[in-house]
Amino acid sequence: MPYADVPSRTSRQFYYEDTGGAGPVIVFSHGFMMDHEMFAPQIEALSAQYRCITWDQRGHGLTATDRLSPFDFYDSANDLSNFLDFLGVPPAILVGMSQGGFVTLRTALSNPDAVAAMILIDTEAGVMPGPEINGNEQLLNMWITNGFSQVLGEIIAAQIIGPGDGQPLWPGAQAWIDKWSQDKLVNLIPSFNALIDRRDVTSILGAIKKPALVIHGELDKSIAPAMGQALAAGLGVTCQMIPGAGHASNLTHPAQVNPLIEAFLTTLALLPPPTPD
Repeated sequence: MPYADVPSRTSRQFYYEDTGGAGPVIVFSHGFMMDHEMFAPQIEALSAQYRCITWDQRGHGLTATDRLSPFDFYDSANDLSNFLDFLGVPPAILVGMSQGGFVTLRTALSNPDAVAAMILIDTEAGVMPGPEINGNEQLLNMWITNGFSQVLGEIIAAQIIGPGDGQPLWPGAQAWIDKWSQDKLVNLIPSFNALIDRRDVTSILGAIKKPALVIHGELDKSIAPAMGQALAAGLGVTCQMIPGAGHASNLTHPAQVNPLIEAFLTTLALLPPPTPD
């Protein structure tokens, strides 16, 4: 399995997958409690024309280990910048979903030369409201006190994945619930703390001069659609709403999300348009 040796305050290895090829580079950063596999619908749609790279962040997926020190999303932004250096790729199109969007924004702020453009999905520049922090802390305490359960997994899935078309919970959610049952609290707790302690970057969005696409599920229970709209406004673009989608709209509604991504990519001057079928 491919791992990237990325320098940081403590050297670490990051799991990644790379489709290869000579096309423009797209790097996908996943959401909280998710991993590289959440972008499978996008990789399938884009890999014929673009070099698609996914990676697992600190404490997640195949990067997770038996130790995880406290960190913030600027640390994760440095991870992403150093990962791009490791790969030796030119400025990349960064796709970030939720937590991955927090990392993408901070990468664009701290290392703009690494970024060609941004695609931000179900994410925000702001912080988690107090009532939501309290609710999520209750879920975490349930996990710590009683262990993981199917019921807890379904509650989490309803929040961070969301519905399918006309269904209260996306049918593919069970595979993620099964993954979460194997997660270790040593990874979950520092990752959760990074999520709730992040700083608001709304006031400095104007420093980002990269082309951007903002996509948001209209039924998102984790990050309110209004926050996606505020992010888009701060970047000077329009938020593209996905009807019927919750928090992981790229995963549950790829038929609506993928065409938006493909159309955006063809607008970037540094990219050749995909070859028609």
